[in-house]
Amino acid sequence: MKQLWHNGIIYTMEQENETVEAVLVEDGEIIAVGSFDDLIEQAEEQLDLQGAVMYPGFVDSHLHMIFQGETFVRLDLSNASSAEEMLEMVKEAAKTTPADKWLFGEGWNEQNFADRRILTLEELNAIRKEPILLTRVCHHAALGNAAALSAGGIREESEAPAGGEIGRTAEGKLNGLLYDKAIDPVTEAIPRKGEAYIEYLTEVLNLAVDQMLSYGLTGGHTEDMHYFGEFMNPLTAFQRVIGKKHHFRVNVLRHHAVFEEMVEASVPFDEPFIESGAMKIFADGALGGSTAALSKPYADQPDNKGLLIHTDEQLKELVKLARTYNEAVAVHIIGDAAADQVLHMIEKYPAPNGKRDRLIHGCVLSEELIERMAKLPVVVDIQPAFVSSDFPWVEDRLGKERLAHAYPWKTLLDRGIMCAAGTDAPVEDINPIASIYAAVERKKPYETHDGYLPEQKLSRFEAIQMYTIGSAKAICKEHERGLIKPGYVADFSIFDRDLSAGTSEDMLAAKAVKTVVAGRIVFDREAGVGG
Repeated sequence: MKQLWHNGIIYTMEQENETVEAVLVEDGEIIAVGSFDDLIEQAEEQLDLQGAVMYPGFVDSHLHMIFQGETFVRLDLSNASSAEEMLEMVKEAAKTTPADKWLFGEGWNEQNFADRRILTLEELNAIRKEPILLTRVCHHAALGNAAALSAGGIREESEAPAGGEIGRTAEGKLNGLLYDKAIDPVTEAIPRKGEAYIEYLTEVLNLAVDQMLSYGLTGGHTEDMHYFGEFMNPLTAFQRVIGKKHHFRVNVLRHHAVFEEMVEASVPFDEPFIESGAMKIFADGALGGSTAALSKPYADQPDNKGLLIHTDEQLKELVKLARTYNEAVAVHIIGDAAADQVLHMIEKYPAPNGKRDRLIHGCVLSEELIERMAKLPVVVDIQPAFVSSDFPWVEDRLGKERLAHAYPWKTLLDRGIMCAAGTDAPVEDINPIASIYAAVERKKPYETHDGYLPEQKLSRFEAIQMYTIGSAKAICKEHERGLIKPGYVADFSIFDRDLSAGTSEDMLAAKAVKTVVAGRIVFDREAGVGG
Protein backbone atom coordinates (compact mmCIF):
# COMPACT_ATOMS: atom_id res chain seq x y z
CA MET A 1 0.00 0.00 0.00
CA LYS A 2 1.30 3.43 -0.96
CA GLN A 3 1.23 5.82 1.98
CA LEU A 4 1.52 9.58 1.68
CA TRP A 5 2.95 11.51 4.63
CA HIS A 6 2.06 15.20 4.48
CA ASN A 7 0.82 18.36 6.25
CA GLY A 8 3.96 19.00 8.29
CA ILE A 9 7.51 20.22 7.91
CA ILE A 10 9.60 17.47 6.31
CA TYR A 11 13.37 17.93 6.40
CA THR A 12 15.32 15.82 3.90
CA MET A 13 18.62 16.56 5.74
CA GLU A 14 20.45 16.46 2.40
CA GLN A 15 20.91 20.24 2.34
CA GLU A 16 20.41 22.72 5.16
CA ASN A 17 16.79 23.92 5.38
CA GLU A 18 15.72 21.69 2.48
CA THR A 19 12.13 20.55 2.94
CA VAL A 20 9.47 18.77 0.90
CA GLU A 21 5.69 18.86 1.18
CA ALA A 22 5.06 15.13 1.02
CA VAL A 23 6.72 11.72 1.09
CA LEU A 24 5.33 8.64 -0.66
CA VAL A 25 6.19 5.29 0.94
CA GLU A 26 5.66 1.72 -0.24
CA ASP A 27 6.88 -1.54 1.33
CA GLY A 28 9.04 0.29 3.84
CA GLU A 29 10.85 2.41 1.25
CA ILE A 30 10.54 6.01 0.09
CA ILE A 31 9.47 5.95 -3.55
CA ALA A 32 8.91 9.65 -4.14
CA VAL A 33 9.14 13.08 -2.50
CA GLY A 34 7.66 16.33 -3.70
CA SER A 35 4.53 18.41 -3.55
CA PHE A 36 1.28 17.12 -2.13
CA ASP A 37 -0.56 17.86 -5.38
CA ASP A 38 1.93 15.86 -7.45
CA LEU A 39 1.86 12.77 -5.21
CA ILE A 40 -1.71 12.57 -3.91
CA GLU A 41 -3.06 10.69 -6.93
CA GLN A 42 -0.65 7.80 -6.27
CA ALA A 43 -1.53 7.50 -2.60
CA GLU A 44 -3.74 4.70 -1.27
CA GLU A 45 -3.52 5.99 2.30
CA GLN A 46 -2.85 9.43 3.74
CA LEU A 47 -0.92 9.99 6.96
CA ASP A 48 -1.47 13.50 8.26
CA LEU A 49 1.45 14.93 10.25
CA GLN A 50 -0.88 17.58 11.70
CA GLY A 51 1.87 20.15 11.65
CA ALA A 52 4.55 17.94 13.22
CA VAL A 53 8.14 17.98 11.98
CA MET A 54 9.64 14.93 10.27
CA TYR A 55 13.31 14.01 9.98
CA PRO A 56 15.13 10.93 8.69
CA GLY A 57 15.31 8.33 11.46
CA PHE A 58 17.62 9.28 14.30
CA VAL A 59 20.13 6.54 15.14
CA ASP A 60 22.35 6.50 18.24
CA SER A 61 25.75 5.58 16.80
CA HIS A 62 27.23 4.18 20.00
CA LEU A 63 25.57 2.81 23.10
CA HIS A 64 25.10 -0.31 25.22
CA MET A 65 21.43 -1.21 25.00
CA ILE A 66 21.29 -3.99 27.57
CA PHE A 67 23.22 -1.91 30.10
CA GLN A 68 20.75 0.88 29.38
CA GLY A 69 17.87 -1.49 30.05
CA GLU A 70 19.45 -2.54 33.33
CA THR A 71 19.27 1.04 34.58
CA PHE A 72 15.52 0.48 34.96
CA VAL A 73 15.99 -2.45 37.35
CA ARG A 74 19.22 -1.60 39.20
CA LEU A 75 20.00 0.95 41.90
CA ASP A 76 20.44 4.31 40.15
CA LEU A 77 23.24 6.27 41.81
CA SER A 78 23.52 8.97 39.16
CA ASN A 79 21.72 11.56 41.25
CA ALA A 80 23.83 11.10 44.39
CA SER A 81 25.38 14.45 45.30
CA SER A 82 27.73 13.20 48.00
CA ALA A 83 29.39 10.01 49.21
CA GLU A 84 27.11 10.10 52.25
CA GLU A 85 23.97 10.26 50.11
CA MET A 86 25.29 7.43 47.95
CA LEU A 87 25.96 5.36 51.08
CA GLU A 88 22.39 5.83 52.30
CA MET A 89 21.04 4.80 48.89
CA VAL A 90 23.06 1.58 48.99
CA LYS A 91 21.92 0.87 52.57
CA GLU A 92 18.27 1.24 51.55
CA ALA A 93 18.72 -1.02 48.52
CA ALA A 94 20.39 -3.66 50.70
CA LYS A 95 17.23 -3.95 52.78
CA THR A 96 15.29 -5.34 49.80
CA THR A 97 18.06 -7.31 48.07
CA PRO A 98 17.81 -11.06 48.79
CA ALA A 99 20.85 -12.62 50.44
CA ASP A 100 21.38 -14.92 47.44
CA LYS A 101 21.56 -11.96 45.01
CA TRP A 102 24.26 -9.43 44.23
CA LEU A 103 23.45 -5.79 44.94
CA PHE A 104 24.20 -3.77 41.81
CA GLY A 105 24.36 0.02 41.56
CA GLU A 106 24.97 2.13 38.47
CA GLY A 107 26.11 5.62 37.57
CA TRP A 108 27.95 7.06 40.59
CA ASN A 109 30.22 9.99 39.84
CA GLU A 110 32.46 11.47 42.51
CA GLN A 111 32.92 14.55 40.31
CA ASN A 112 29.40 15.52 41.43
CA PHE A 113 30.45 15.45 45.09
CA ALA A 114 31.78 18.67 46.63
CA ASP A 115 34.70 16.85 48.27
CA ARG A 116 34.96 14.15 45.54
CA ARG A 117 35.16 11.49 48.23
CA ILE A 118 34.61 7.88 47.16
CA LEU A 119 33.07 5.33 49.49
CA THR A 120 35.52 3.00 51.22
CA LEU A 121 35.69 -0.77 51.20
CA GLU A 122 34.94 -0.76 54.91
CA GLU A 123 31.76 1.26 54.43
CA LEU A 124 30.47 -1.23 51.88
CA ASN A 125 31.49 -4.22 54.01
CA ALA A 126 29.45 -2.82 56.88
CA ILE A 127 26.28 -2.86 54.75
CA ARG A 128 26.19 -6.54 53.85
CA LYS A 129 28.43 -9.58 53.69
CA GLU A 130 27.04 -10.62 50.28
CA PRO A 131 28.46 -9.02 47.10
CA ILE A 132 27.97 -5.34 46.31
CA LEU A 133 29.19 -4.00 42.95
CA LEU A 134 28.73 -0.32 42.09
CA THR A 135 29.69 0.74 38.56
CA ARG A 136 30.96 4.25 37.93
CA VAL A 137 29.14 6.33 35.31
CA CYS A 138 31.95 5.80 32.78
CA HIS A 139 31.87 1.99 33.15
CA HIS A 140 35.68 2.06 33.37
CA ALA A 141 35.75 1.88 37.16
CA ALA A 142 33.78 -0.06 39.74
CA LEU A 143 33.58 -0.20 43.51
CA GLY A 144 32.99 -3.49 45.28
CA ASN A 145 32.84 -4.85 48.80
CA ALA A 146 35.04 -7.70 50.05
CA ALA A 147 32.56 -10.35 48.89
CA ALA A 148 32.52 -8.99 45.33
CA LEU A 149 36.31 -8.74 45.18
CA SER A 150 36.67 -12.25 46.62
CA ALA A 151 34.24 -13.64 44.04
CA GLY A 152 36.64 -12.38 41.38
CA GLY A 153 39.67 -13.83 43.15
CA ILE A 154 41.02 -10.39 44.10
CA ARG A 155 42.93 -10.41 47.37
CA GLU A 156 45.47 -8.23 49.13
CA GLU A 157 48.34 -9.94 47.34
CA SER A 158 46.71 -9.76 43.88
CA GLU A 159 48.57 -7.97 41.12
CA ALA A 160 46.78 -5.77 38.59
CA PRO A 161 46.26 -7.36 35.18
CA ALA A 162 47.64 -5.74 32.04
CA GLY A 163 45.30 -2.93 31.04
CA GLY A 164 43.82 -2.56 34.51
CA GLU A 165 44.47 -1.30 38.01
CA ILE A 166 43.47 -2.46 41.48
CA GLY A 167 42.81 0.45 43.80
CA ARG A 168 44.70 0.62 47.08
CA THR A 169 44.95 2.89 50.09
CA ALA A 170 48.08 4.84 50.94
CA GLU A 171 49.05 1.86 53.11
CA GLY A 172 48.75 -0.54 50.15
CA LYS A 173 45.48 -2.16 51.25
CA LEU A 174 42.58 -2.86 48.88
CA ASN A 175 40.15 0.06 48.79
CA GLY A 176 37.44 -1.64 46.73
CA LEU A 177 38.13 0.21 43.48
CA LEU A 178 38.83 -1.60 40.23
CA TYR A 179 39.75 -0.04 36.91
CA ASP A 180 39.20 -1.35 33.37
CA LYS A 181 40.55 -4.91 32.90
CA ALA A 182 40.74 -5.42 36.67
CA ILE A 183 36.92 -5.32 36.75
CA ASP A 184 36.60 -8.37 34.48
CA PRO A 185 37.29 -11.15 37.04
CA VAL A 186 34.54 -9.79 39.28
CA THR A 187 31.93 -9.40 36.56
CA GLU A 188 32.79 -12.84 35.21
CA ALA A 189 31.89 -14.29 38.63
CA ILE A 190 28.30 -13.00 38.41
CA PRO A 191 25.87 -15.87 37.67
CA ARG A 192 24.92 -15.54 33.98
CA LYS A 193 23.49 -18.80 32.70
CA GLY A 194 20.21 -20.45 31.85
CA GLU A 195 16.84 -19.59 30.36
CA ALA A 196 15.83 -17.43 33.33
CA TYR A 197 18.88 -15.23 32.73
CA ILE A 198 18.12 -14.91 29.01
CA GLU A 199 14.55 -13.93 29.90
CA TYR A 200 15.97 -11.27 32.22
CA LEU A 201 18.12 -9.91 29.37
CA THR A 202 15.07 -9.94 27.10
CA GLU A 203 13.06 -8.00 29.67
CA VAL A 204 15.65 -5.25 30.13
CA LEU A 205 16.31 -5.02 26.39
CA ASN A 206 12.59 -4.49 25.83
CA LEU A 207 12.72 -1.64 28.31
CA ALA A 208 15.64 -0.05 26.46
CA VAL A 209 13.99 -0.33 23.04
CA ASP A 210 10.71 1.08 24.36
CA GLN A 211 12.59 4.06 25.75
CA MET A 212 14.57 4.64 22.56
CA LEU A 213 11.44 4.58 20.41
CA SER A 214 9.78 7.09 22.74
CA TYR A 215 12.66 9.49 22.06
CA GLY A 216 12.30 9.17 18.29
CA LEU A 217 15.24 6.80 17.82
CA THR A 218 14.79 4.32 14.99
CA GLY A 219 17.97 2.38 15.71
CA GLY A 220 21.24 2.08 17.56
CA HIS A 221 24.75 0.74 17.12
CA THR A 222 25.22 -1.27 20.28
CA GLU A 223 27.97 -3.22 21.99
CA ASP A 224 26.66 -5.96 24.29
CA MET A 225 28.11 -9.31 23.23
CA HIS A 226 30.83 -9.78 25.87
CA TYR A 227 29.23 -8.80 29.17
CA PHE A 228 26.38 -11.21 29.79
CA GLY A 229 27.89 -14.67 29.80
CA GLU A 230 28.06 -16.58 26.51
CA PHE A 231 27.49 -14.29 23.54
CA MET A 232 24.36 -16.26 22.62
CA ASN A 233 22.71 -14.95 25.81
CA PRO A 234 22.49 -11.32 24.68
CA LEU A 235 22.16 -12.26 21.02
CA THR A 236 19.15 -14.44 21.83
CA ALA A 237 17.61 -11.52 23.70
CA PHE A 238 18.04 -9.33 20.61
CA GLN A 239 16.51 -12.02 18.42
CA ARG A 240 13.48 -12.23 20.71
CA VAL A 241 12.98 -8.46 20.87
CA ILE A 242 14.01 -6.94 17.54
CA GLY A 243 11.89 -7.65 14.49
CA LYS A 244 9.38 -9.70 16.45
CA LYS A 245 8.13 -7.42 19.21
CA HIS A 246 9.69 -4.29 17.73
CA HIS A 247 10.57 -2.90 14.33
CA PHE A 248 13.93 -1.35 15.16
CA ARG A 249 17.39 -1.35 13.56
CA VAL A 250 20.37 -2.59 15.53
CA ASN A 251 23.97 -2.83 14.37
CA VAL A 252 25.75 -5.22 16.73
CA LEU A 253 29.40 -4.48 17.41
CA ARG A 254 31.32 -7.64 18.32
CA HIS A 255 33.82 -7.37 21.16
CA HIS A 256 37.23 -8.74 20.22
CA ALA A 257 37.00 -11.42 22.91
CA VAL A 258 34.03 -13.05 21.13
CA PHE A 259 34.49 -11.77 17.58
CA GLU A 260 36.15 -14.82 16.03
CA GLU A 261 33.89 -17.20 17.91
CA MET A 262 30.83 -15.41 16.54
CA VAL A 263 32.21 -15.41 13.00
CA GLU A 264 33.18 -19.07 13.10
CA ALA A 265 29.80 -20.05 14.56
CA SER A 266 28.01 -18.33 11.66
CA VAL A 267 25.51 -16.99 14.18
CA PRO A 268 22.17 -15.94 12.68
CA PHE A 269 21.32 -12.28 12.28
CA ASP A 270 17.97 -10.88 11.21
CA GLU A 271 18.87 -8.27 8.62
CA PRO A 272 17.94 -5.50 8.08
CA PHE A 273 16.84 -5.16 11.70
CA ILE A 274 19.74 -6.98 13.39
CA GLU A 275 23.05 -6.56 11.56
CA SER A 276 26.54 -7.71 12.40
CA GLY A 277 28.98 -4.87 13.00
CA ALA A 278 32.68 -4.23 13.34
CA MET A 279 35.09 -5.75 15.85
CA LYS A 280 34.97 -3.64 19.03
CA ILE A 281 38.27 -2.93 20.77
CA PHE A 282 39.02 -0.83 23.86
CA ALA A 283 42.33 1.01 23.53
CA ASP A 284 42.18 2.91 26.83
CA GLY A 285 39.97 3.95 29.72
CA ALA A 286 38.22 7.20 30.63
CA LEU A 287 39.18 10.69 31.76
CA GLY A 288 36.87 10.55 34.79
CA GLY A 289 38.74 7.60 36.27
CA SER A 290 42.10 8.94 35.03
CA THR A 291 42.61 5.82 32.89
CA ALA A 292 42.40 7.43 29.44
CA ALA A 293 45.86 7.04 27.88
CA LEU A 294 47.60 10.40 27.44
CA SER A 295 50.90 11.19 25.74
CA LYS A 296 51.89 13.36 28.71
CA PRO A 297 50.90 12.94 32.38
CA TYR A 298 47.60 14.18 33.75
CA ALA A 299 47.92 17.79 34.90
CA ASP A 300 46.58 16.90 38.34
CA GLN A 301 48.45 13.56 38.58
CA PRO A 302 52.02 14.07 37.34
CA ASP A 303 52.91 10.39 37.80
CA ASN A 304 49.96 9.08 35.78
CA LYS A 305 49.52 8.85 32.00
CA GLY A 306 46.52 6.55 32.15
CA LEU A 307 46.26 3.04 30.72
CA LEU A 308 46.73 1.47 27.32
CA ILE A 309 44.58 -1.65 27.42
CA HIS A 310 46.73 -3.51 24.89
CA THR A 311 50.40 -3.56 23.98
CA ASP A 312 51.25 -2.55 20.43
CA GLU A 313 51.73 -6.22 19.52
CA GLN A 314 48.39 -7.24 21.02
CA LEU A 315 46.55 -4.45 19.22
CA LYS A 316 48.24 -5.32 15.95
CA GLU A 317 47.08 -8.93 16.22
CA LEU A 318 43.51 -7.84 16.91
CA VAL A 319 43.41 -5.53 13.89
CA LYS A 320 44.95 -8.24 11.72
CA LEU A 321 42.32 -10.71 12.97
CA ALA A 322 39.53 -8.36 11.92
CA ARG A 323 41.14 -7.96 8.49
CA THR A 324 41.39 -11.74 8.14
CA TYR A 325 37.61 -11.80 8.18
CA ASN A 326 37.30 -8.71 5.93
CA GLU A 327 35.98 -6.62 8.81
CA ALA A 328 36.44 -3.11 10.12
CA VAL A 329 37.34 -2.25 13.70
CA ALA A 330 35.52 0.08 16.09
CA VAL A 331 37.99 1.27 18.70
CA HIS A 332 37.37 3.14 21.95
CA ILE A 333 39.94 5.95 22.09
CA ILE A 334 39.67 8.80 24.56
CA GLY A 335 43.26 9.90 25.17
CA ASP A 336 45.72 11.08 22.54
CA ALA A 337 48.16 8.25 23.27
CA ALA A 338 45.41 5.72 22.53
CA ALA A 339 44.52 7.56 19.33
CA ASP A 340 48.15 7.49 18.22
CA GLN A 341 48.46 3.77 18.94
CA VAL A 342 45.30 2.93 17.01
CA LEU A 343 46.09 5.16 14.04
CA HIS A 344 49.48 3.46 13.64
CA MET A 345 47.71 0.11 13.33
CA ILE A 346 44.96 1.08 10.91
CA GLU A 347 47.45 3.04 8.79
CA LYS A 348 49.51 -0.14 8.50
CA TYR A 349 46.52 -2.48 8.13
CA PRO A 350 43.82 -0.44 6.36
CA ALA A 351 40.12 -1.17 6.40
CA PRO A 352 38.76 -3.54 3.73
CA ASN A 353 37.28 -1.99 0.60
CA GLY A 354 33.76 -0.80 1.20
CA LYS A 355 34.17 -0.57 4.96
CA ARG A 356 35.21 2.11 7.43
CA ASP A 357 36.97 1.88 10.75
CA ARG A 358 35.28 3.64 13.63
CA LEU A 359 37.09 5.74 16.22
CA ILE A 360 34.83 5.97 19.24
CA HIS A 361 34.90 9.10 21.45
CA GLY A 362 38.12 10.82 20.28
CA CYS A 363 38.15 13.24 23.20
CA VAL A 364 41.78 14.42 23.08
CA LEU A 365 43.10 14.88 19.54
CA SER A 366 46.08 16.97 18.52
CA GLU A 367 46.34 18.67 15.12
CA GLU A 368 48.76 15.96 13.99
CA LEU A 369 46.35 13.19 14.93
CA ILE A 370 43.46 14.90 13.16
CA GLU A 371 45.55 15.32 10.00
CA ARG A 372 46.29 11.59 10.02
CA MET A 373 42.63 10.75 10.56
CA ALA A 374 41.62 12.95 7.61
CA LYS A 375 43.64 10.70 5.29
CA LEU A 376 41.85 7.52 6.38
CA PRO A 377 38.39 6.02 5.69
CA VAL A 378 37.28 6.49 9.28
CA VAL A 379 34.18 7.69 11.08
CA VAL A 380 34.46 9.29 14.51
CA ASP A 381 31.63 8.31 16.86
CA ILE A 382 31.35 11.36 19.09
CA GLN A 383 29.31 11.85 22.26
CA PRO A 384 28.41 15.56 22.39
CA ALA A 385 27.10 15.26 25.96
CA PHE A 386 30.62 14.42 27.18
CA VAL A 387 31.37 18.15 26.98
CA SER A 388 28.57 19.23 29.28
CA SER A 389 29.24 16.30 31.63
CA ASP A 390 33.03 16.53 31.79
CA PHE A 391 33.49 20.28 32.13
CA PRO A 392 34.68 22.02 34.20
CA TRP A 393 36.51 19.22 36.07
CA VAL A 394 38.25 17.95 32.93
CA GLU A 395 40.27 21.19 32.88
CA ASP A 396 42.06 19.98 36.00
CA ARG A 397 42.80 16.64 34.33
CA LEU A 398 44.16 17.99 31.05
CA GLY A 399 45.54 21.44 31.89
CA LYS A 400 44.93 24.59 29.84
CA GLU A 401 47.41 23.88 27.03
CA ARG A 402 46.06 20.41 26.22
CA LEU A 403 42.47 21.55 26.69
CA ALA A 404 42.68 23.24 23.29
CA HIS A 405 42.69 19.76 21.72
CA ALA A 406 39.73 18.44 23.71
CA TYR A 407 36.37 17.42 22.23
CA PRO A 408 37.18 19.05 18.85
CA TRP A 409 33.90 18.27 17.07
CA LYS A 410 33.85 21.31 14.78
CA THR A 411 37.47 20.80 13.74
CA LEU A 412 36.72 17.22 12.75
CA LEU A 413 33.80 18.24 10.54
CA ASP A 414 35.72 21.15 9.01
CA ARG A 415 38.53 18.75 8.04
CA GLY A 416 36.01 16.60 6.19
CA ILE A 417 36.12 13.77 8.73
CA MET A 418 32.86 11.88 8.91
CA CYS A 419 31.23 11.99 12.33
CA ALA A 420 28.30 10.14 13.85
CA ALA A 421 26.61 11.03 17.13
CA GLY A 422 25.63 8.86 20.07
CA THR A 423 25.41 8.84 23.82
CA ASP A 424 27.38 5.83 25.06
CA ALA A 425 24.21 5.21 27.11
CA PRO A 426 23.92 4.54 29.95
CA VAL A 427 26.96 6.80 30.36
CA GLU A 428 24.98 9.79 29.05
CA ASP A 429 21.29 10.62 28.68
CA ILE A 430 19.94 8.56 25.78
CA ASN A 431 17.65 11.37 24.61
CA PRO A 432 19.04 12.60 21.24
CA ILE A 433 17.69 16.10 21.85
CA ALA A 434 19.97 16.43 24.88
CA SER A 435 22.96 15.43 22.73
CA ILE A 436 22.04 17.86 19.96
CA TYR A 437 21.77 20.64 22.53
CA ALA A 438 25.20 19.72 23.92
CA ALA A 439 26.75 19.79 20.44
CA VAL A 440 25.24 23.19 19.70
CA GLU A 441 25.74 24.91 23.08
CA ARG A 442 28.61 22.96 24.72
CA LYS A 443 27.26 23.55 28.22
CA LYS A 444 24.59 22.30 30.57
CA PRO A 445 21.07 23.55 29.86
CA TYR A 446 20.30 27.05 31.12
CA GLU A 447 23.88 27.89 32.08
CA THR A 448 24.57 31.50 31.17
CA HIS A 449 28.14 31.31 29.80
CA ASP A 450 29.02 30.99 26.10
CA GLY A 451 29.92 27.31 26.26
CA TYR A 452 33.11 25.34 26.84
CA LEU A 453 35.55 25.93 23.96
CA PRO A 454 32.79 27.73 22.01
CA GLU A 455 34.78 27.72 18.77
CA GLN A 456 33.94 24.01 18.58
CA LYS A 457 30.17 24.54 18.62
CA LEU A 458 28.16 22.90 15.85
CA SER A 459 25.12 24.23 14.03
CA ARG A 460 21.84 22.46 14.65
CA PHE A 461 21.93 21.13 11.10
CA GLU A 462 25.39 19.64 11.65
CA ALA A 463 24.35 18.10 14.97
CA ILE A 464 21.17 16.55 13.54
CA GLN A 465 23.06 15.25 10.50
CA MET A 466 25.36 13.27 12.80
CA TYR A 467 22.29 11.41 14.09
CA THR A 468 20.94 10.77 10.59
CA ILE A 469 23.33 10.49 7.66
CA GLY A 470 26.32 10.39 10.04
CA SER A 471 25.15 7.21 11.74
CA ALA A 472 24.44 5.73 8.30
CA LYS A 473 27.98 6.52 7.16
CA ALA A 474 29.37 4.75 10.23
CA ILE A 475 28.07 1.45 8.82
CA CYS A 476 28.44 2.34 5.11
CA LYS A 477 24.67 2.60 4.61
CA GLU A 478 24.53 6.25 3.53
CA HIS A 479 23.20 5.19 0.11
CA GLU A 480 19.97 3.90 1.70
CA ARG A 481 19.62 5.41 5.18
CA GLY A 482 19.87 8.82 6.81
CA LEU A 483 18.02 10.99 4.27
CA ILE A 484 14.43 11.49 3.16
CA LYS A 485 14.98 10.69 -0.48
CA PRO A 486 13.65 8.18 -3.05
CA GLY A 487 15.32 4.79 -2.65
CA TYR A 488 15.96 5.31 1.07
CA VAL A 489 14.31 3.40 3.90
CA ALA A 490 11.14 4.89 5.37
CA ASP A 491 12.60 5.49 8.84
CA PHE A 492 11.31 8.74 10.33
CA SER A 493 11.68 10.62 13.61
CA ILE A 494 8.72 12.96 14.02
CA PHE A 495 8.74 15.70 16.66
CA ASP A 496 6.20 18.16 17.98
CA ARG A 497 8.37 21.13 17.02
CA ASP A 498 10.99 22.28 14.56
CA LEU A 499 14.41 21.61 16.05
CA SER A 500 15.81 24.53 14.07
CA ALA A 501 13.32 27.09 15.38
CA GLY A 502 13.47 29.16 18.55
CA THR A 503 16.24 29.06 21.11
CA SER A 504 18.27 26.00 21.98
CA GLU A 505 16.38 25.85 25.26
CA ASP A 506 13.12 25.77 23.27
CA MET A 507 14.52 22.79 21.38
CA LEU A 508 15.04 20.93 24.67
CA ALA A 509 11.26 20.80 25.11
CA ALA A 510 10.82 18.80 21.88
CA LYS A 511 9.09 15.44 22.19
CA ALA A 512 8.82 12.64 19.67
CA VAL A 513 5.20 12.24 18.60
CA LYS A 514 5.77 9.33 16.21
CA THR A 515 8.63 6.99 15.39
CA VAL A 516 8.51 5.12 12.10
CA VAL A 517 10.70 2.18 11.05
CA ALA A 518 10.42 0.63 7.58
CA GLY A 519 7.14 2.47 7.08
CA ARG A 520 5.56 1.12 10.26
CA ILE A 521 4.54 3.40 13.11
CA VAL A 522 6.28 1.81 16.08
CA PHE A 523 5.71 4.64 18.54
CA ASP A 524 2.75 7.01 18.63
CA ARG A 525 2.57 9.24 21.68
CA GLU A 526 -1.07 10.23 21.16
CA ALA A 527 -2.35 6.76 20.29
CA GLY A 528 -0.31 5.03 23.00
CA VAL A 529 1.50 2.78 20.53
CA GLY A 530 4.95 1.48 21.57
CA GLY A 531 7.35 2.95 24.08
